[in-house]
Amino acid sequence: MLVVEVGEFGGPEVLVPRQVPDPAPGAGQVVVRVAAADVLFVDTLIRSGLAVDFFPVRPPYVPGNGVAGLVTATGDGVDPSWTGRAVVARTGGNGGWGGYAEQAVVAASDLIPVPDGLGVREAGALLHDGATGESLLERAAVRSGESVLVTAAAGGMGVLLVQFASAAGARVIAAARGARKLEVVRGAGAELAVDYSEPGWAKQVAEFTGGRGADVVFDGAGGALGGAAFGVTAAGGRFSAHGVSDGGFAAIDPEDAARRGITVHGIPQHEPADLRRLAAKALADAAAGRIEPVIGQTFPLERAADAHAALAARTAIAKTLLLS
Repeated sequence: MLVVEVGEFGGPEVLVPRQVPDPAPGAGQVVVRVAAADVLFVDTLIRSGLAVDFFPVRPPYVPGNGVAGLVTATGDGVDPSWTGRAVVARTGGNGGWGGYAEQAVVAASDLIPVPDGLGVREAGALLHDGATGESLLERAAVRSGESVLVTAAAGGMGVLLVQFASAAGARVIAAARGARKLEVVRGAGAELAVDYSEPGWAKQVAEFTGGRGADVVFDGAGGALGGAAFGVTAAGGRFSAHGVSDGGFAAIDPEDAARRGITVHGIPQHEPADLRRLAAKALADAAAGRIEPVIGQTFPLERAADAHAALAARTAIAKTLLLS
C-alpha cells in the first residue's frame, strides 16, 4: 500500500510517498481503508521539527492522526460486524501517527461510526476540528446575544466555531485574511467579517461592539494578531488562546487579564474517551444540519507535500484533506 513518510525534519519536500506491505490487525484492532486523512496545521509544525518539545515523534514516521473510511478487517476480540462500516478514528489514541496512508490500523475502541446522512469525507473533516470546536464552545459557555470574535476564522476549526457561536445566538465577528476567506466566513454565519491583514481591523471590532469589546474571543491565530484580539476583549470576557498560526501563542499579560476580569484558557486537554464523545457530538450536529464542515481543498495522498505547502502559504481555506 502507499504511505507518505517524513524521512527527516524539514520543509514540505521531506514528505515522500513510498510502498509498504499491507497491514494486518492485531488483537483489539481493525484495518480501515482510508478514504480521507485529516491534515492539520500542527502536522506542518511537527514535520518541520519546530514541535519536538511537545511531540515525541522522530523521523522516519508516517504523519497524520485522523482517518475516515471503511473497516476492511478485524482482529481477535473485535466484533466482526464492524467490517464494512463507515468510521472515523484517531490513529493511535491521543497522539498517534500513521494517517497518511491508504490503510490504517486503529484500535477498535477508537472507532466512531459515521451517522446516516453524513458523508465519509465530511465526517473526516470533523474528527479533530469538530471535537475541539465542541470543547471550546462548552468551555466558553457562549450565550445568546453575546459578541464572539473568531480569529483564523477561515481555517478548518475557525469556520466551525463561527457556525457553533452563530447557532448559539451570538453576534459573530470573524477575522481572516483576504477577500476569498472573508466570503467563506460570511457564508458560515459571521455578522461582521474583518480582514486582519489591513490596519484598523481591531477598531472595527470595537466599533461593532459599541466600544465594549467581544464577550468571547476564540483565538486561532496567536502571535501579534492574538495580542490585538486580546486588546478588544470585553472586561469580564473569556479569551481562548488555542492557536499559533501567527507564529506562537498570543502573549497575554496576566496582570492585565486580572485587572480587566478576563478569563484566559489555553488548549483544552481531554482523555481519549472524552475526545470520542466530542467528535461523535460534532458528527451528530453535522448529520442533523446544525453545522456544516467546509472542505476547502483536497489532495491525492501522494501530494501530501502540496497540502502542507498550501497550509504554510496560507492559501488553504477551511479544511484540507488527503484522499486515497
